[in-house]
Amino acid sequence: MSDFRKPLNEQEFEKNFAPINPPMDQTQAMVESSRCLFCFDAPCIKACPTRIDIPLFIRQISTGNLTGSARTIYESNYFGNACGKVCPVDVLCEGACVFNHVNEKPIEIGRLQSHAATYVIENEIALFKPGELNKKRVAIIGAGPAGISCACELRRYGYEVDIYEAKNCPTGLTLHGVAPYKITNEEAVREAEFLQKQLGFVIKYNSPVSKYEQFKKLENEYDAIFIGIGLGETVSMNIKGEDLENCIGAVEYIEDVKIKKYLANSGRKVVVIGGGNTAMDAASEAARMGAERVWLSYRRSRADMPAYGFEYELAKKVCVEPLFNTMPVEILGNGMVEAIRLAPTEVVDGKVIVKKDEIFTIECDMVIKATGQEKQNVLLDIIDGFEFDANGKTIIDSESFRAVNTKYFIAGDVINGGSEIVNAVAEAVMAAEGIHKFLSKEMNQ
Repeated sequence: MSDFRKPLNEQEFEKNFAPINPPMDQTQAMVESSRCLFCFDAPCIKACPTRIDIPLFIRQISTGNLTGSARTIYESNYFGNACGKVCPVDVLCEGACVFNHVNEKPIEIGRLQSHAATYVIENEIALFKPGELNKKRVAIIGAGPAGISCACELRRYGYEVDIYEAKNCPTGLTLHGVAPYKITNEEAVREAEFLQKQLGFVIKYNSPVSKYEQFKKLENEYDAIFIGIGLGETVSMNIKGEDLENCIGAVEYIEDVKIKKYLANSGRKVVVIGGGNTAMDAASEAARMGAERVWLSYRRSRADMPAYGFEYELAKKVCVEPLFNTMPVEILGNGMVEAIRLAPTEVVDGKVIVKKDEIFTIECDMVIKATGQEKQNVLLDIIDGFEFDANGKTIIDSESFRAVNTKYFIAGDVINGGSEIVNAVAEAVMAAEGIHKFLSKEMNQ
């Protein structure tokens, strides 16, 4: 049973969702940075998708040069603060730290990164300025990590950039899809505003681009178009009762908690379906929202679960109860969720076999589906000129991220199928470089 009481106000919500990696003060940062060996052939750099020069930014912290440290970080990763908080550092930079080989605690790279990034954001220290205007215009669809990172890089090249965002605020998944105990709404938005203020890209909010005519209009008005819209809604389980009230997708649930905070709808007895990192976040959040019990149903074993180990441990710490080798077959209720029927499973030759003669029922008032997100193929299908492979995936150049024979460039979750924020940032910067090369050839013809 969870130790958390249902939060009834902002203060109780913040207590329940206190940061799992709290910010460092300057003394803590100096002590931690002094532990770094500043490896010449640093494995932490190789483990970072954006290739931040980690030993350099840590050395700069150790010498008191926080502005220089932040510049080193942001030169490689425009979401330096967010990634310092939400990246799976245990399996990336910190997981590669040489201290792991001698049974010593790895350097807290993520917290150090956020320490330097937060310093320049809070003190409004500009790190960049736009390049000289070159009379070329680029439209970006989506103001998430990919879209904003692409915009930042293009502005430094001198392009005029307009971002079209369907929602009323920036940062996409960082704001809507990441648990509050990793990064708060205010931190996510503040970083985007910090970048926008110094680089001057325009964000047009409440401006979804989803119709053929809208794409044709952008093609006529802009010299290149970048698509960074992420993934769609939660994939359906296709079982009876899925349409009952309080059966909700994990991404939608996490967004509701992130935006509405203590006012968000959450259950008293909750069953989460899935075994990925999103399932762990949803389960942890349900417990912190005051659920008496939270079960986690996954169709395979613990060893097969795709979630990172530290994410699962985080869920267990808040008393989430695992139900491995189980699969939902029906959700029961009269208008509202009242129970869920689960069947035991076993894996034979890699395939999940459902034991329908051993079905059992759990009473619950909320079911959260962490079953993956829909791809945006329907949207991409309406754009003229795209070519698709045998699996229906848009064919793009692996270096420039350009959709072949078009003025479109695509990066982030919409094309990679769902990865980390840091991967979206890395891909978007490469796409911006691809756009620059593409438009430079036009300017020189």
